[in-house]
Amino acid sequence: MLDRRVTAPPARCGMLRLERDLIIRYSGCMRTVTATEASRHFSDLLDAVERGETVTIMRGSRPVAEIGPARRRTGADLRAALADTTPPDEAFTRSISAAMSMVTSEEDDPWAGA
Repeated sequence: MLDRRVTAPPARCGMLRLERDLIIRYSGCMRTVTATEASRHFSDLLDAVERGETVTIMRGSRPVAEIGPARRRTGADLRAALADTTPPDEAFTRSISAAMSMVTSEEDDPWAGA
């Protein structure tokens, strides 16, 4: 089995050829790949991003996307996003309850006899 992991940028920036002909270019020490290379080796690209690297996807000579590690979302993020939102009032709660009471299921529960 080939080890296709992408290693850290070389000491001097330039080009690095990995196994299976994946070419990674470092422009000013920033990793870039062509859109074709990204689509053909997307799993390897995700492995690199999972290790904390940010990769710029190029179409021709212009950057079209930058893929980097996702920020971990927490309950604190949700609380901060909702901080300025006023809580629903009683009329809203009654309206939702009334609407939910009108919802019926046209089909029998397929799991009832399981």
